[in-house]
Amino acid sequence: MSEDLVRRMAALAVEVGANVQPGQVVGMGCRPGTEPLVRAIAEAAYRRGARFVDVGWYDPHVKRARLRHAAEDTLEWVPPWYGERARALGEMRAANIALAGAVAPGLFDDVDPARAGRDRLPSIREFTEVIMSGRLNWTVIPCPTPAWAALVHPDLAPEEALARLWEQVAHICRLDEPDPATAWAARGRELKDSAARVNARRFDALHFRGPGTDLVVGLLPTTTFVGGGETRDDGLPFMPNLPTEEVFATPDPLRTEGVVASTRPLDLAGTLITGLTVRFAAGRAVEITADTGQEVLRARAAVDEGAARLGEVALVDSSGRIGALDTVFYDTLLDENATSHIAIGAGYPMGAGAEDAERVNTSAIHIDFMIGGPEVDVFGRTAEGAEVPVLIGGDWRV
Repeated sequence: MSEDLVRRMAALAVEVGANVQPGQVVGMGCRPGTEPLVRAIAEAAYRRGARFVDVGWYDPHVKRARLRHAAEDTLEWVPPWYGERARALGEMRAANIALAGAVAPGLFDDVDPARAGRDRLPSIREFTEVIMSGRLNWTVIPCPTPAWAALVHPDLAPEEALARLWEQVAHICRLDEPDPATAWAARGRELKDSAARVNARRFDALHFRGPGTDLVVGLLPTTTFVGGGETRDDGLPFMPNLPTEEVFATPDPLRTEGVVASTRPLDLAGTLITGLTVRFAAGRAVEITADTGQEVLRARAAVDEGAARLGEVALVDSSGRIGALDTVFYDTLLDENATSHIAIGAGYPMGAGAEDAERVNTSAIHIDFMIGGPEVDVFGRTAEGAEVPVLIGGDWRV
């Protein structure tokens, strides 16, 4: 692992991703194996003028101990100060930087999946609410670790696997460009242009068709696809995901029908969900089956009224850098930006107009899973019922 590469990744997170401002408090999370990048981000943030960098610790091994031994009626309890911290960050208009990537794959394989589904940590309801409210400038970036590298490249020796993963992540994050910030600005413009073309058609629904998939996602009258960056509620720009290759919107939570097969594995807080198929009726996920991990996802989809409904639909074309690598990363940040996806749970207010604000799905969860790829075509359905090609073989047709 190159110290220079870690330093440049930290600078990308602080300056381009979260766009940390002088005087801001910066929230972060740290997990085993991510310490070098966390420390580099803290240094970059303080150099940028941060007032304070607040690092919270999450250890999946501690969670495993809880899942194995804690009383059944305590598993859903979350310390109230976790929520208080999230609300305080929002009130202070803080920045937040999260790190993605597996740190202990397979750790929960011997844990009762029903119990695992009840403990949603490190996900926090209040943090989801603050994110959706637009009060934070935030980003999520990948953080290669030896454990993650071994999962992605099991045929390589440990040091070689980690070096290969860092090489891929650097390419995906455009750190191999002379000026990554300029490169991301250009990619942002491309994504905004793609979103504008889709929005110009004012589709009533999107129809996904492919192996195991025949799904119609209804859209709100003011559903608006966005991409290439967001702004805080006061106009401060930031890039919520680095990398980002998607244009996404908020669908009608009452109008999803059909069946969809996930095209990539989903890592859900340490539980790997493979072979996932979901059937929707009247907007709700009424049947969830998977080869592994289905009980965990079923439990998450039952936490509240909105958890089984869609809060996001995202389109990803083949021009991005992730899909071209033909690598499954077993991480939502990277895999969701390789292919089109949907999310059950909370919807993004910026993905719909003010007239439909009350119709945007609300939930304590937001779980993305990948449903697209070269074999899955996407059609836009007009109000009259005609279908127009949108993504065919991964290429834009609008």
